[in-house]
Amino acid sequence: MLVRFLKNWTLPLAMITGTLGYFILANVPFLAPAKPYINELIAYITPLLIFAQLLLTFCKIEKWNELKPKAWHGWLLMFQAFSCLVIAALLVCCPMNETYREVFEGAMVCLICPTATAAAVITGKLGGSASTLTTYTLLSNLLAAVAVPLVFPLVEPHAGMGFFAAFLKILSKVFPLLLFPFCMAWLLKMFLPPVHRFLLGLHDLAFYLWGVALAIVSGQTVRSLVASDAPAGVEWLIAFAGLAACCLQFFLGKKIGGRYDDRISGGQALGQKNTVLAIWMAYTYLNPLSSVGPGSYVLWQNLFNSYQLWKKRKAEEKGR
Repeated sequence: MLVRFLKNWTLPLAMITGTLGYFILANVPFLAPAKPYINELIAYITPLLIFAQLLLTFCKIEKWNELKPKAWHGWLLMFQAFSCLVIAALLVCCPMNETYREVFEGAMVCLICPTATAAAVITGKLGGSASTLTTYTLLSNLLAAVAVPLVFPLVEPHAGMGFFAAFLKILSKVFPLLLFPFCMAWLLKMFLPPVHRFLLGLHDLAFYLWGVALAIVSGQTVRSLVASDAPAGVEWLIAFAGLAACCLQFFLGKKIGGRYDDRISGGQALGQKNTVLAIWMAYTYLNPLSSVGPGSYVLWQNLFNSYQLWKKRKAEEKGR
């Protein structure tokens, strides 16, 4: 009963836990000396949680030869790359105040962020192809691993650090985080089958790791909101940018996927994002307030997925 409750309410519980955790840490006096150590621990543990989620997800791939790219994969990747580059070019070349920069940065990270590890599950429930979705998840991770280190240092230059140094710094963090889980899953399957089978048996662990990571990044987003002196209207604008990115990506994904008879997979591939990763990237490498964009995206995509699942269930009940 408790496990079912936790599964059904993981999203709100994680976000509430992260928010409460931030306010407890910020307002309880005897915890003040521990703040730097807790912040340092969070900085290390969040990437590890993302890595573990990806590893457990890629361990579920049964037949590696089935991971064949489709034509619509190329179109979606082109859109992700092009939209990210267009926003980056605007931020670099067009003078704008800090308000608009935060809004555009929030939208940009929502667009370049790779597909969520749970997207294949939702796709399967909606009647789409989980295998083609898994292939796109790998490809979008590869795109993000290359694009993020190239684009983010241009958009948000690091103080006292040139582009090349910043590129190498971000590359060293993002590239292994996104691609090593795939390589490790393949190596374990080929050379250490007992370890691979053990990880495969941890059915729900990735889900709970996602919940813990979501709580942590929710706390970081709340900290950005509290620390920022930006008006509430700016924060709402960033959240609206997340909504606009969500609607656009689900719409285009379904349209492009539909032309190749894979409408559901296309929509989920482009629209359902690894928001924990997106919040972490925005908070770490861009203006921290821009993390409100992917933070709001958590709500928008889950509301849309809930609607899709409800619609699918109603259609099945009618057909009986």
